[in-house]
Amino acid sequence: MTTVSRRTFLEGLGAASALTIVPRRVLGGPGFVAPSDMILLAQVGCGTQAQRQVNTGLVERPDLQFVAVVDPNRDSQNYVDWERWGNRETIRRFLGDATWGAADAGIRAGREVARQIMETYYRKQNRPAAGIRSYEDYREMLEKEPDIQGIVNITPDHQHGSINISALRKGKAAISHKPVASVLYEVRRTVQAARDSVAPSHLLAYSNRPDRHTLAAWLKGGAIGTVREVHNWSSRPFWPQGMQAYHASGPPVPDGFNWQLWQGPEPDRPYHPSYTFAVYRGWYAYGTGCLGDMGFYSLWQPYRILDLGVPEFVEARPSTEASVDANNVSEGGHVSRVGLPRAATIRWRHPATTSRPAVDTFWYDGGMKPATPDELYDDNEDLDEEGMLFVGDTGKILCDFRGNKPRLVPRRRGTAFEGSIVASDVDTTAPDDEWINAIRSGTKSRGSFEQVAPLAEAVTLAIVALRVPDKRLHWDAEAMAFTNSPEATALVRREAYRPGWEAIIG
Repeated sequence: MTTVSRRTFLEGLGAASALTIVPRRVLGGPGFVAPSDMILLAQVGCGTQAQRQVNTGLVERPDLQFVAVVDPNRDSQNYVDWERWGNRETIRRFLGDATWGAADAGIRAGREVARQIMETYYRKQNRPAAGIRSYEDYREMLEKEPDIQGIVNITPDHQHGSINISALRKGKAAISHKPVASVLYEVRRTVQAARDSVAPSHLLAYSNRPDRHTLAAWLKGGAIGTVREVHNWSSRPFWPQGMQAYHASGPPVPDGFNWQLWQGPEPDRPYHPSYTFAVYRGWYAYGTGCLGDMGFYSLWQPYRILDLGVPEFVEARPSTEASVDANNVSEGGHVSRVGLPRAATIRWRHPATTSRPAVDTFWYDGGMKPATPDELYDDNEDLDEEGMLFVGDTGKILCDFRGNKPRLVPRRRGTAFEGSIVASDVDTTAPDDEWINAIRSGTKSRGSFEQVAPLAEAVTLAIVALRVPDKRLHWDAEAMAFTNSPEATALVRREAYRPGWEAIIG
C-alpha cells in the first residue's frame, strides 16, 4: 500500500485543477474550499450505516476529503439492514446512476464498495478521485497514512475502544459512532486518551437542535419545579436478542472477510453470520443492545441539561427466556450471560449536587414503557411507542424519544404556559460543524468523549446490571468497582482479550 503525503495530495489536486476544465465553483467563488483547507480523513468501518452517514453523507462536504477506507470485509452482498434495497436506492440517487448495483443479489457493502462510491462521487464533482487507499486493518492504515487529521469510526461496538484509543494516541481526531466503547474499563481508557491527545474527539450522537435549548430553558426555568425523574423508552430491538449460548460452530468464513481481525479484542470464536453486521448488537461480546445503540442520542439531553454525572447505583430488570430441554422438561426464568434480553427496564440514581437533589433515570426497551401519566389520560391520549418524560414536583414535560418537541401535559397547561419561558443566546452550530471546527482550530468539541463520559459510563454499568439482574448494584466510581457484587465487578473489564489487543487498550 503506497503512502501519500498531504503535500503530494495537495500538489495532485492543484495539478488536476490546472489540467481540467471545471466549473468556477470548483476553482473559486461561493462554496470553494482551497485544497490546503481540506481536512483529510480516513473512514474506518464500511458497512450499511457508514454508507448512509459517510459515503452518501459526509463525503458531500467540500471541506472534507476522504483518502482511505478500512474494513475487515472487502466486498460482499450478505449484509443485514433495515430494508433490502434502501441503501442501494439512496446510492443511486446520490450518484445519479439508476443502474448502480443492478447485478447485486443481496445487500452489498465493504471497503471496496465504500471506495467505489466515494471515488465516483468525487469524479462527478471534479474533486480528486483516484487513489483512495483501501486497508483491511486500521492499525496498518494509521501507520501508512501519517497525514490524515482524523478518522470517522463506524464499526461494531466492541471495536470502538481500541480504534478510538489508537487514533487519539497517534494524534488523530476520533470522530466516532456510539458508543464510546462497549466495556466500562475501555470507556475509562478511551476518555483518558481523549484528555491526553492533542487531537479532538467527538461522538456523532451529539445534538444541537433548537428544541434541546427550549427544553433546557423550561427545565432550568422551573416549568415543572424540581426534576425528580427522567423516563426514556424505545421500541427497539430491531435485531435478534435473547440468545442463550454462543454458536459451537458455523458456516465457512466468506471469501474476503477477515474474521480474526473483525473480532478485534474479543477471544476467538467460530465464525457465525449472526454475530456480524447489524445483528452484532444482540451479543454482549460484540454489542451494547438498544441502550448502546440509541441511548446516547436521547439520554445525552438530560445528562447535559441536568448535569447528571456518574450514577451511584444501577439496577436492571431484564426479560427472561424459557426452553425445553432434552428430556422434554420446559423451564423458564433464564437470564442469558451472552445475549442481551428481548426487553428490559433499567434504573440509575444520580446523587444530589449543590444545585439539585438526586435524580432517577429510567430506560425501557423491547416495548416496555413507564406508566401512562394521568395528565395524558385527561387528553384522551396514551404514550407513543417511543418517548421521553420529565417528572418534576409540579408537573411533567413529554417529549419525543430524543427530547425534541417538548410539551407540558395536559395540553391545557401547555396552552397556558406557552411563551412563558423562551430560550435565549442559542448557539446554532450544526453537529458536524462542531467537530470539523474543533479539528480546524485544535480545540475541544462540545460533543467530545470527555463531555459524554458520565453517560458512556452509565451505559456500560447498565450492560453489567443486565447480567447481574434484579439487584441494586452500588457503584464506587473511584475504585471502579461495585461495593456489593464481586460478580458485577468482574464484568467491568472484558472477560478475556485476544493476545496483543489488551496492550492497545492499555
